[in-house]
Amino acid sequence: MGTWANLSIVGIQFPVAIAIGYFWGRWLDRYLGTGPWLMYLFAFFGIVAGFVNLFRIAAQADRLERREGGDGEGDDDRG
Repeated sequence: MGTWANLSIVGIQFPVAIAIGYFWGRWLDRYLGTGPWLMYLFAFFGIVAGFVNLFRIAAQADRLERREGGDGEGDDDRG
């Protein structure tokens, strides 16, 4: 159950990471007067963070599935 919960949270983590980066950069742009550049930079960082979380959670789910599934012999339908 924990693996599926971690996988389902990816759909929420991805846009939240982007939004946090966007609004943090927007606030910094207003505070420092740098125009849209920090907003773009931090939104990009949010996208990268979303992908890093996606790959981390996918790798963790794969490890747990392999551990629970044993060696995998006899699990396929190839004949």
